[in-house]
Amino acid sequence: MTEPIDPRVRIGHVHLKVADLERSLDFYEGVLGFELTIRYGSQAAFLSAGGYHHHIGLNTWESQGGSPPAPGTTGLYHHAILYPSSRELALALKRLLAAGWPITGASDHGVSEAIYLHDPDGNGVELYRDRPESEWPRSQSGELSMFTLPLDLKALLAAAEGDQ
Repeated sequence: MTEPIDPRVRIGHVHLKVADLERSLDFYEGVLGFELTIRYGSQAAFLSAGGYHHHIGLNTWESQGGSPPAPGTTGLYHHAILYPSSRELALALKRLLAAGWPITGASDHGVSEAIYLHDPDGNGVELYRDRPESEWPRSQSGELSMFTLPLDLKALLAAAEGDQ
C-alpha cells in the first residue's frame, strides 16, 4: 500500500471552459462577488476572493458559443466554494436571491451546509460551509456518518442576522 497524500494538500482553483465570458463574469463577479484579478481580452479572466491570484479561471479558448455537456456524459459534476461561516453562506444566499438566481437544492450533510445551483454554462456550483470537525456526525464505532437532509434556508438567513 502506498503512503497517503499529505493532509495539507488542497485543491487550489477551478478553471472552467465557458461559452460567453461576459455572461460568466456577470455571474461569478456580479452575483457571487468574486473580484477580477486579471483579464486576457475577450477570451479569459481570473477571479479571486481576498486578492489571491485566482480561485476561478474562465476561458472561451475552446468553447466560445458552445453548449453545456449533454446529460449522461462525463465531466464536471460541480465545483464547491467554501465559505468561512454560516453568516457568510447566508450572505451568498442573499446575493443569489437578490439576483433572482435559481437554486437547485439545499442540503444539510451533517458535516456541512450546502446550497446548489448552476452557473450560466450549466456547471454545477456548490456554496457551502463546513461545521467544526467536533460536530461531525459519527457512528458508535467512530466512523463518519454523513447524510443528506433538507437545509432550512430561512433558519440559515435568520441565524446570520443574529451573528452581525
